[in-house]
Amino acid sequence: MSLYGIVADIHGNREALAAVLAALEARGVGRVACLGDIVGYNADPDPCAAALRELGAISIAGNHDLIGLGRLDFRRCSNNAKYSLKRTRRSLAPETRAYLATLPDRLELEPGVVLVHGGVRDMQQYMTTPAHIAQNAAWLREDFPGAALCFFGHSHEQKVYEVHDGAVQELPVEKEFAFRSDRLYFVNPGSVDASRKSRGPKLAECAILDTGYGALELLRVPYDAAATEAKAAVFGYRINPLTDRLYSLQRRLRRAAARFSS
Repeated sequence: MSLYGIVADIHGNREALAAVLAALEARGVGRVACLGDIVGYNADPDPCAAALRELGAISIAGNHDLIGLGRLDFRRCSNNAKYSLKRTRRSLAPETRAYLATLPDRLELEPGVVLVHGGVRDMQQYMTTPAHIAQNAAWLREDFPGAALCFFGHSHEQKVYEVHDGAVQELPVEKEFAFRSDRLYFVNPGSVDASRKSRGPKLAECAILDTGYGALELLRVPYDAAATEAKAAVFGYRINPLTDRLYSLQRRLRRAAARFSS
C-alpha cells in the first residue's frame, strides 16, 4: 500500500510539471504515476520526459506520445494538436524517443488499481459521459477482473465517476474523497498542462492516491503559464491562422473524398 501522485497530460509543459512535482513533494508523496501524453502542445518534451525518468515514475503512453513517435497518425487530432505534434516529431531527442517507446498502453498500478490514458481499450477515446463510463466499466471487468479503481486522462478535466449495480453517477469534485469498497470508480486527475483551458486562471492539476486508506485528494496549483506560452510561440508550437484554415480545408476534402468513394 502506497502514496502516489497521479499526473496526466503534461504535454511538454515544464513549468506546470515542476509546480505539480513540488506540490507532491511538499505533501510527502514519493511515487508518481503518469497516465500519458508526456509530450505535445508545448516546447519542453525532452525535459518533461527526463524529469519522469529521473523520478522513476510509473508511466503509460498517451496518444500524443505515440503520435510523436510516428506510431499513430494525425487523423483524430485537432488542428492545434496536429501542428504542435509535427513540431514535436522533429524535436524529440533520441533518449526521449527511446523512453516513450518503452511505455505500455495501460497497466495495473497495484492490485485493483488500473491506469489508462483515454478509454480502457481505446486510448484516444474521450470518456466524458456516463454512457462512456458504463461501457468502459464492462471492458475493465473483462480485461482487469477485480479492478476497483481506474485512473484515466485525455479529456483534461478532473472527474470522479462511481459505478454501482450497473448505474453510473458523476460525483461532485471535492478536494478530498474516500472510496467505498463495494463500488467501482473512474477518476480523471485533470491535466498538468492547462494551456488548452480558456476560462479562469491556468492551474496545473493532479491527484494524490493513498491506497492504504482508499483516499483521494485532487490538487490544482498555479504555474508560470506566461513562460510556457512564450516558449511555445517562439519555438513553433502554436498554429497560425492560415495553417489552421488550411488544415480545416484538408480535413473537409478528405471527408468528401471518403463519402464519394463509398
